Amino acid sequence: MGDFIKQITVVAEDKVGLIADISYILGKARINIDSLSAEVQGNKCFIDISVKDEAKAVLLLTSNGYQVLKADMLVVKIKDEPAQMAQFTSRLAKEKISTLSMHLIAKEGGYDTYALQVNHAAKAKRVLASYMKKAQ
Repeated sequence: MGDFIKQITVVAEDKVGLIADISYILGKARINIDSLSAEVQGNKCFIDISVKDEAKAVLLLTSNGYQVLKADMLVVKIKDEPAQMAQFTSRLAKEKISTLSMHLIAKEGGYDTYALQVNHAAKAKRVLASYMKKAQ
């Protein structure tokens, strides 16, 4: 029914050129980055990257000295209209599913597509079936 994408989180010392280095490593291996977000806390940088070939990306990045964490992300589509986010997130809250991270990855045709990490992925997939993006 729905689709999972893989998110990896690279944890590294914050430095100029860090994202350039990571994207070069992945690009050279022909691994497409579906989404990327970065946050700096102190001297550490946390870079969340969504990719389809998680295993290859993790292997490449770890072999280049990066610390990498992995997670499954649900891909959902929500109408780009007022109150739609409230309806969507209320379904999760009602079922006691916690949202761990949520990233906007596309806006098109009146819909917003998000990559969503939750504490109970299988349960969330059932609860959010009507929002799940079809596999491409």
